[in-house]
Amino acid sequence: MIVCPVHLPMMYLKAIEKMVDNGFYPCRSEVIRVAIRDMLKRDLQISKKLKE
Repeated sequence: MIVCPVHLPMMYLKAIEKMVDNGFYPCRSEVIRVAIRDMLKRDLQISKKLKE
């Protein structure tokens, strides 16, 4: 994987930390990866439907 630093609002970081602290994810990076993956899947599906 490639390292890609991002700037996040403190509110987002606190929410991510809660998810990690509560055991939903092993680390902050995993939360961000899952969020990006889900967004890409959703947006690509919408894009495909618009092209039909």
